[in-house]
Amino acid sequence: MTDPFSLPFGDTPSAGPESRRRVLTITELTGAIRTMLESSYPQIWVEGEISNARLWKTGHLYFTLKDARAQIRAVMFRSAVKLLRFKPENGQHVVARGRVSVYDPKGEYQIVCEHLDPHGLGALQLAFEQLRERLAQEGLFDDARKRALPTLPRKIGVVTSPDGAAIRDILNILDRRYPNAHIVIAPTRVQGASTEIVRALKNLERVSGIDVMIVARGGGSIEDLWAFNEEAVARAVADATVPVVSAVGHETDVTICDFVADVRAPTPSAAAELVVTQLEEFTARINRQEERLMAAARVGLQQRREKVHRLERRPSFAGWPARLAGRGRHAAELTQRLSGLTATIVGTRVRRAHVARLRLEALNLDRRLGRIQTRLVEARARMIRGLSDVLGVRRVRLRAAAARLEALSPVGVLSRGYAVCWDAQRSSALRRATEVQVGDSVLVTLHSGELDCEVKGKR
Repeated sequence: MTDPFSLPFGDTPSAGPESRRRVLTITELTGAIRTMLESSYPQIWVEGEISNARLWKTGHLYFTLKDARAQIRAVMFRSAVKLLRFKPENGQHVVARGRVSVYDPKGEYQIVCEHLDPHGLGALQLAFEQLRERLAQEGLFDDARKRALPTLPRKIGVVTSPDGAAIRDILNILDRRYPNAHIVIAPTRVQGASTEIVRALKNLERVSGIDVMIVARGGGSIEDLWAFNEEAVARAVADATVPVVSAVGHETDVTICDFVADVRAPTPSAAAELVVTQLEEFTARINRQEERLMAAARVGLQQRREKVHRLERRPSFAGWPARLAGRGRHAAELTQRLSGLTATIVGTRVRRAHVARLRLEALNLDRRLGRIQTRLVEARARMIRGLSDVLGVRRVRLRAAAARLEALSPVGVLSRGYAVCWDAQRSSALRRATEVQVGDSVLVTLHSGELDCEVKGKR
């Protein structure tokens, strides 16, 4: 008889081999559950509130979706996170699209999200609000950093599509109101091309003399205008070194570029008008000042005419024309006398000047220096002739003395075959044979050279 306690729990002694239970591993059970969940919920939409959101260095987003009574873990991989228009944050109410799966290492079921939409607010609108709030906190929208438009812009830069209606409107307005303006166009695509817009702004920065820039585009949906809501475009506008006018879309369209720019225009045409508005105001102010000046001049002239008329009607001015004519005649006579006296004085001064000029010419230093130089040249010639004569005489005398000296020179005597005999010390010339003894050494000086000799005998 089989012992019932030797059988597995739940089996009876009468049970056959086909009814023995199957034992699963944790991995097998978890895999079976994952397969069942993924096949039962291949794609679902789940609404809930985000909490515990964490963006890892790998780019994956981990968070929890919850409502008032339950919660579920969720994960969004890096490829899906990059496609989001907004930044998921704790407390946001979203609708998630994805599939139910199981995380095997922890045995937790979760939602693998493929897309997120803000509940009750579009993703683009939420991204717009998030970027606007962040840039506002950085101070990019502050009025203190807004710059005034130049009064007389000489060179205007325009960033827009060369084929759109915006550039035509701008050119028409500027041609009509400010035909002397120099316009530089940086062509770019204005839909879905934020990188090109940033590049166009930087290209205009490198153009010398740009006074103001207009960033323009025609109207469209929020998707069409989204390039001007990108952070890169906003920062490029904020970093511009000249004032920037934003004219994106119609009057009801608002973009991040509008907040960052120094001036916002409702339309591209309005942007062109704003750029030259101060020019028109400046011209109008000049015209008003001119009119006021002309009016003041007319009033002043009229007042002075009336004053002259009142003076003419006074009794004391009744004989004024006659007295004025008499004064005129007296002035003419004085003028004539003064002219004659002036002519006489001038004639006298001219004659005196002529005499003084003749005297000066007689004492002209140039002429005197010429005569002195002539005398110096003649004296120098006489001196040279005298020196030549004296030198000639001295040379003759010198040659005669040299001839006499040469005749008396012992060297000349030696050249004729004579010799001079010296004692051994060369202290005195020997004149007599008695001055030496046989065997003494003597020196004999010839015309050319000397001889060292020994006395062999003497006579």
